[in-house]
Amino acid sequence: MSLQRRWPASPGELIQAQLALAAADPPAPWTLSQRRELAIGACAVIFPRRLTGPGARGDRAWAAAAVLLERRVIAQATVLTYAGAAYIAGLLALREGAALEAAVRPLAEAPDVLLVDGTGRDHPRRAGMALHLGAVLGLPTVGVTHRPLLAEGGWPEDVRGAASPLRLDGETVGAWLRTRSRTRPLAVHPGWRTDVETAVDVVLSATFGHRTPEPFRVARRLARTARAGARGG
Repeated sequence: MSLQRRWPASPGELIQAQLALAAADPPAPWTLSQRRELAIGACAVIFPRRLTGPGARGDRAWAAAAVLLERRVIAQATVLTYAGAAYIAGLLALREGAALEAAVRPLAEAPDVLLVDGTGRDHPRRAGMALHLGAVLGLPTVGVTHRPLLAEGGWPEDVRGAASPLRLDGETVGAWLRTRSRTRPLAVHPGWRTDVETAVDVVLSATFGHRTPEPFRVARRLARTARAGARGG
């Protein structure tokens, strides 16, 4: 299910799209039990090294996506593209949405679930990047960030796998997840067709002893390699 054919081009358009997404009734929830071997994907976008501040429309961007079965990379793609706008809090999709979609579309093997550097319901209009990108691609998604956007909650105990709720206006919209002891927990966000429990399970299954899920590590490495090989990157 895809809710749109193009990414919004203005803040007003994006706000309307986010409100529609927040009210949308997605297909049946997706869970880990539906697959024995899980193909977990991730996507990432990076910008020129010397870029500072919020950036601008037209900034060069290197976007990459990868799909892993356990630790084995079964699909990958990298594209050189351009930012759709400067960064504005709550409107990240204007800057990065089209670039991330451009990296995921060419994958030879579609992931069962896609990790996204963005939030889901932890958002002013309850429709962050992880939710938005999943709706556009028609893929189950899980958001992973270093901190919540608006939600609040205490950290879980310092044990791998420990989780504690992140709440916004009384609603549980995500979880702090300890992927490794003695390190800061990650904020995990259910996105398109996923719930909090599924999101936590997906992230834990993809870390392999690291703090950050391995598909993210691969996608970011691909993007950085592409940038390093570009003149002036």
